[in-house]
Amino acid sequence: MATFISVPLKKSSEVDLMKPLSKFVTTTYPAGEEQGEYIRAVEELNKLRKNALGRPLDKHESCLEILLRYYDQLCAVEPKFPFSENQLCLTFTWKDAFDKGSLFGGSVKLALASLGYEKTCVLFNAAALASQIASEQNLDNDEGLKAAAKYYQLASGAFGHIKDTVLSALNREPTMDISPETVGTLSLIMLAQAQEVFFLKATSDKMKDAVIAKLANQAADFYGDAFKQCQYKDNLPKEVLPVLAAKHCIMQANAELHQSILAKHKKRFGEEIARLQHAAELVKTVASRYDEYVSVKDLSEKINRALTAAKKDNDFIYHDRVPEVKDLEHIGKATLVKATAITPPLSQKFTDLFEKMVPTAVQQSMSIYSQRKAETVNRLVGTMREATNLCNGVLASLNLPAALEDLSGDSIPQSIAEKARAIVQLGGLQSIEQLIKDLPELLTRNREILDESLKMLDNEETTDNELRTKFNQRWNRTPSGDLYKPLRAEGANLSNVLDKAVQADQVVRDRYNTHCDMITLLCKPENELNAAIPSANPTKTLQGSEIVNVLRSQLVQLDEMKKERETLEGEIKAVTFDMSTTFLTALAQDGAINEEQLSLSQLDQLYGAYNQRVQATIRTQEELLGQVQTSHQEFSSLKQSNTEANQREEVLKKLASAHDSYVEISNNLREGTKFYNDLTEILLKFQNKCSDIVFARKTERDELLKDLQQSIAREPSAPSFNIPAYQSNPAAPAGGPTPAPRTVFNPQPQQAQQQPQAKPMPPARPPPPSFTPQAASTIPTNAPVTGPPSSNPPPLAPPSQAQGPPYPSYQGYPGYFQMPMGYNPYAYGQYNMPNMPYMQYQQTPGQGGYPAPPPAGQPYPGYPQQPPQQQPYYPQQ
Repeated sequence: MATFISVPLKKSSEVDLMKPLSKFVTTTYPAGEEQGEYIRAVEELNKLRKNALGRPLDKHESCLEILLRYYDQLCAVEPKFPFSENQLCLTFTWKDAFDKGSLFGGSVKLALASLGYEKTCVLFNAAALASQIASEQNLDNDEGLKAAAKYYQLASGAFGHIKDTVLSALNREPTMDISPETVGTLSLIMLAQAQEVFFLKATSDKMKDAVIAKLANQAADFYGDAFKQCQYKDNLPKEVLPVLAAKHCIMQANAELHQSILAKHKKRFGEEIARLQHAAELVKTVASRYDEYVSVKDLSEKINRALTAAKKDNDFIYHDRVPEVKDLEHIGKATLVKATAITPPLSQKFTDLFEKMVPTAVQQSMSIYSQRKAETVNRLVGTMREATNLCNGVLASLNLPAALEDLSGDSIPQSIAEKARAIVQLGGLQSIEQLIKDLPELLTRNREILDESLKMLDNEETTDNELRTKFNQRWNRTPSGDLYKPLRAEGANLSNVLDKAVQADQVVRDRYNTHCDMITLLCKPENELNAAIPSANPTKTLQGSEIVNVLRSQLVQLDEMKKERETLEGEIKAVTFDMSTTFLTALAQDGAINEEQLSLSQLDQLYGAYNQRVQATIRTQEELLGQVQTSHQEFSSLKQSNTEANQREEVLKKLASAHDSYVEISNNLREGTKFYNDLTEILLKFQNKCSDIVFARKTERDELLKDLQQSIAREPSAPSFNIPAYQSNPAAPAGGPTPAPRTVFNPQPQQAQQQPQAKPMPPARPPPPSFTPQAASTIPTNAPVTGPPSSNPPPLAPPSQAQGPPYPSYQGYPGYFQMPMGYNPYAYGQYNMPNMPYMQYQQTPGQGGYPAPPPAGQPYPGYPQQPPQQQPYYPQQ
């Protein structure tokens, strides 16, 4: 009786986890000890998968431990790597556990780029292996019973967990073995078997019969529910259904048996006999229908012995009335089993290989936080630099401080000389021209990388669309156009960045062209620079005047403010804060991260004070520039104004402005070069993502094409069609009119005539008897039929007016023989056959059929014979 259902394991194709995961680690984490540790962890994960899925597993707890460890590791690693079709794409292929396949088509399998699919299939294997381990336990001792109950409940919980999560994990139709209906039934079967184990344990422990009866009745209910779930579905092997039906009856019989013992103790002898009779009927049903699956010999003998003894005692002693089964009190139920909750970690020896790696959600939040931080820093630094450039522009327009230094009117002002030396030290024109020359090459390189990446996506999408058009509904994978939307959005963003960079490059070139002449002048030797500056009348009268001292004091304050900004800029750039702890805490508490709220709050705390200091320097600058402009107006009114002085002042202004422009252009070009180099790394990562997903899609496409070819090979090559009548023997009519078959050669005509039908069925027309070639050529048309007499009615002779056949005759079929013309009741040759319309046969009521038995008393004479006043087979012309 101890027949238990175990589930076969799914088989998986080999998957290389090493290459894509290592590539992600190297591109995400900087080279160092942390990166090396993660790569070693990837190697261990790859080995763990091979141990869990790459070899046959014994029905032992150690093998189940390996499967559970791999499942736990998948659960732990899922939030730490961006597993998806358009990011870290890994395609897992699994075969249906219950599909045996065919010789040419192979078994049903499904390939998906989903870690949730891998987790589901691994958990299915863990449940299946648990059911196999439980079925191998020795149920004759307590240890075996406890182990079997434990593993059946684990299997039930695992199958139940798959039922609740499979559709959300796959986002598409799963294979039959992991469909919610199938795993729901398997979960109930495992729970029923666990309940049966508890029943066996209670029986072996000789617990009270009332308790045992309730346990058995509950097990019968579980088996009955499982039977109902798969009764009209073809999702489990055909052997499962009879076993469930048999177990339902057996558990119910056991419940009745133990309840009958309880009735005997309560002196209810009639109830005892009724329950034993019901139990005997249930066991008899199992023995007659399901004997090849479950043996109930011992149980049947036990019930029959008890029933015989109970009847004997009741007949001779008690004479208690035996009630009907429907009138018996219902047996109670006791549930001692519960599906094990699937809450990782399930393995006792689990250690997270990627314990130090932060989850992907935290990584993404950190990335966005870094962007927000960079934007905040750039905004503050940019604000200060814009203010400094404005200050320099205002001073240059006022020819300060050169105007204060150029009181002699014939020498180079000290500030101009210092600016000229600074430009030469920075590389002069050659440095800027080289930077400008390098920009187009960097731009072209980045454009090529981006175009090549997008071209890969376009080519794969075109191929996918062509195959989708070719196979229609069979091409049931995610369209490439939908899958590539995030990548195309990223590509469009990168393209916009490049377009804006091109515009910025043009602005820098235009500014360089505007100040090129003055920059060239500043790069010349001091004597040439002095000669190029126009001389003017001396203004020594202003030397030591109060207004000059005021202006110099104001310019010193502006210089101090600029130095303060440089210090402030360094402090702003040096601010650091690790947000990973904040994000991890939020993820652990809420299950999600509100990145925007957390980031903005933290950035306000970090940079709020710096923002106030930046704004204070801007207000100070505005006040100082207002004072400088007022003082400069007074200074200008005291200077002797003439043409030479104005020309000299104008040149000095341009030289000062050229120096400031040179410094800004040089910084812009260096930032542009760094920008293009950094963008190259980003574009290479984008290209790698495109390459990886295209390769994964190609692998998935090849797998799907292979499956489609196999399914097409299993399909019939042509639609079904009816075999012509002349290629098959005439069959007995099934009722209703049927066309007359063409004449064929039948090697056993007599035997065919001697097999009467049990029930008369009037045919559409009588099939002519078959003749051997010799008989067809030697027997005259009026010769009597030899052989045993027949009780069949005589066939109808042709009427006086010839009737046309429903089909034209076919001449010259090799291997076939025509009927003798003397016999032919259709009177060939009387009419022109091609012009003969088809005449629908009208059945005559009461007409005898061939080869059905005739009415009693009518012999079967030779033919042709004239029947007495009966309507012919075919209507008259």
